[in-house]
Amino acid sequence: MKILTIESTCDETAAAVVNENLEVLGAVVASQEKIHEKYGGVVPEIASRAHLERILPVIAEALGRAGIGLQDLDAISVANTPGLAGSLLIGLCAAKALCLAAGKPLIAVNHLQAHLFACRLAYQEDPFPCIGLIVSGGHSNLYRCSGPIDFTPLGTTIDDAAGEAFDKVAAMLGLPYPGGPSIQRAAEKGNPKAHAFPRPMLNDPDRMQFSFSGLKTAVRYKIAGTGKVDYANVHLSEKEMADIAASFQEAVVDCLVGKAVQAMKKYSMKRLCIGGGVAANARFREKMNEAADRYHFKVYIAPLKLCTDNAVMGAIAVERFKAGLFESLDLDISAGLVRDPQ
Repeated sequence: MKILTIESTCDETAAAVVNENLEVLGAVVASQEKIHEKYGGVVPEIASRAHLERILPVIAEALGRAGIGLQDLDAISVANTPGLAGSLLIGLCAAKALCLAAGKPLIAVNHLQAHLFACRLAYQEDPFPCIGLIVSGGHSNLYRCSGPIDFTPLGTTIDDAAGEAFDKVAAMLGLPYPGGPSIQRAAEKGNPKAHAFPRPMLNDPDRMQFSFSGLKTAVRYKIAGTGKVDYANVHLSEKEMADIAASFQEAVVDCLVGKAVQAMKKYSMKRLCIGGGVAANARFREKMNEAADRYHFKVYIAPLKLCTDNAVMGAIAVERFKAGLFESLDLDISAGLVRDPQ
């Protein structure tokens, strides 16, 4: 079995070829990070246009690296939810066209499920059933996962996602986009106990939800006080910036780790799978592994190269192929930042 997987949910154009043993035969990712850097975040229209330019060359390169042609495929899969509407449409239209041209079946992939399936790929063992935690620019979600395509939503963010908060605080501090790596670099020289920023929702173990808007506001007040502010005129010393970055990062990490532990206890789970771009944060990985040792559960965290959006995690399509879950060519996208797996 060979499946072409296509990913275009946000600002990475990616394609990969995988087989039934979850081996990656060829994979390509074209990042748009430099395109959106000057805007401090992803601009949907610009992202869509970049996908349009890159999608076919990326697919061709992935097939070339795998050493196969379209007729050698058994199916073509594409992430059709959740994500930016224009970005999703580019990937879906490309997948449909290839299915029609080559006479291959179409498989729909939920981008959130795929993020957690990256753990299955990386560890080469079945981590299910487990609690699933997705932390990225658009998502901070908890799930109870009975199997690789059987998810029950437990909770999400009620405002900002963790990655979104990183981007916004980085902008306040005058650090470059994307905010996650910038905050992490600045925090390495800072004191995580310098500022007692709030840990929203952490003291409510019955609610499997996150909230980062209040934390972000607390950081804003620490940087510039209340009222209107022009951040260009706020001047922080290197130590002040490092301490704020470290204290903010510590608060976000405490919220993510704490809520995951609460879910593990509430549902008596022994395994935790984590995916998404924020899972690349070194402090988060350190504290999550410490929590796993303390509370005696096994944690699976996607490797760095599989944390950010990629098509390799679309190998979850193998599970859908085995289950006979194919789509008609009138399949539509289901956009939006939050789309719970069904």
